[in-house]
Amino acid sequence: MFNGIKSRNILITTVFILILSTLLLGCTNASDDDSASKGDHDNMLTIAWPRDVGEMNPHVYNPSQLFAQSMVYEPLVSYQDGGELKPHLAESWEISEDGKVYTFHLRQDVKFSDGTSFNAEIVKKNFDTILKNVELHSWLGFLTKIEQTDVIDENTFQLTLTEPYYPTIQELAVVRPVRFLGEAGFPEDGDTSKGVVEAVGTGPWMLEEYKADEYAIYKRNENYWGELPKEEKIKVKIIPDAETRVLAFEKGELDLIYGEGVISLDAFKQLESTGNYETSISEPVATRQLVINSKKEQLSDERVRQALHYGFNKEAMVEGITSGYEEKADHILPTNFPYTKDIDVNVIDYDVEKANSLLDEAGWTLSEGKTVREKDGQPLEVELMYDSAESIQKAMAETLQSEWAAIGVKLNIVGVELTEQIQRFKANEFDINFFSNYGAPYDPHTFLNIVASEGFGFNEAISAYPNKDQLLKQIAEVPQTTDEEQRQQLYSSILKSIQDQGAIVPISYIKKTAIYQKDVTNFTFPANRDEHPFTGISIE
Repeated sequence: MFNGIKSRNILITTVFILILSTLLLGCTNASDDDSASKGDHDNMLTIAWPRDVGEMNPHVYNPSQLFAQSMVYEPLVSYQDGGELKPHLAESWEISEDGKVYTFHLRQDVKFSDGTSFNAEIVKKNFDTILKNVELHSWLGFLTKIEQTDVIDENTFQLTLTEPYYPTIQELAVVRPVRFLGEAGFPEDGDTSKGVVEAVGTGPWMLEEYKADEYAIYKRNENYWGELPKEEKIKVKIIPDAETRVLAFEKGELDLIYGEGVISLDAFKQLESTGNYETSISEPVATRQLVINSKKEQLSDERVRQALHYGFNKEAMVEGITSGYEEKADHILPTNFPYTKDIDVNVIDYDVEKANSLLDEAGWTLSEGKTVREKDGQPLEVELMYDSAESIQKAMAETLQSEWAAIGVKLNIVGVELTEQIQRFKANEFDINFFSNYGAPYDPHTFLNIVASEGFGFNEAISAYPNKDQLLKQIAEVPQTTDEEQRQQLYSSILKSIQDQGAIVPISYIKKTAIYQKDVTNFTFPANRDEHPFTGISIE
């Protein structure tokens, strides 16, 4: 699962690498000839992406790229700004009083790209196909709770759950696996986990031409039921090297570079400074965090964890390392997500005196002539693990090492490959680790599910919390609440308690960047972190 380079790897790949199997079957028709280069078509937007777009299968994960899947396949419900859930392929829906039965009234003007009708029968077929491989998709909470799927009539589809699960509508907005393949795309045995015959969706784009690891060209679906895209074609050039992507953009071979980590912040800043291009920066899509393992003896005291938070100049670090493109985070989840606004957490600002005072109170003293605090003969020495390929994590780790030395804490920093970082986090073999939450439309419920999961790092991180059992009980209660006010109270209580006890330290709000040629207009970032941003764009 990927949407941008490294941030996306850490966020969603963390879940999918650990929980899901990777499917590597390819099903699109490759062309040996890159016949549609930029310039062959006046109304074609050309972008670069670091990886092949993968097979256009809506029901599987890597190597398929999220933005590409979202161009072809659509959801029943869409996630919009501020977490608003709006009708998409479903015009409306009702939820039973007990929170178990969802009845969807489908749009009647929708056809698949091959002209066949979108209706309740094909919705059921897609759901039933996904449910045959439910282990593959068990990370998505509502799928494991589906008791039955029913066609009420041609345009009415019904889901019945075994128990109430409020995030159902929100989870229906994710890019995969609950999007809809047309009848012609299903293999004979109906098992799409092994591949699809043809990429037939209801979305604004259709795959026209594809050459593995080189390019993919999507043409506009002229029969699209919604707003017809301004561009006639989208060309995705596969350029793995970041510097080569920038050079191609400067030469005018690309119209747009967007995403997370697809262009370095240094390169973005340099290109922006020329004044030759247009740029956009998104609202926060996630929070960059430190996860502090309170199961470790040196970190089990809340005062030590709070001292570490007080002991570094977060604002200066974020400004210096990200050139101000990220911003200092005061909350462990961005406040533009559902249920995350107006949570009264203890905002911690840089205060070395306070940090030293807390460490003294906790019994970690700094003897004359020494640089590292000690308690009962043991030094206050901890390790911070970071992704060796992630330049921002490395720079932040080095800054923390220096700043915490000033309060008598010896920080050893170790760079590891992403897979090792994930494995060590899961195995509880860490003192402090970098992490970021999953973003829209997954959070806040997915983030809390991970916090509560055994063997995923977070559960161990909060192990020293005196109210851990109560927190876990509240987290389990949230998805089953049918009362909106009670749900908000639970979220506020849980998120405040987790943050105030210091095992998860917010650092900065991660944002997407986009840089594009002057003739590209009306670029906007979608509210859904994984959706494509192409529909509203014009090329003058």
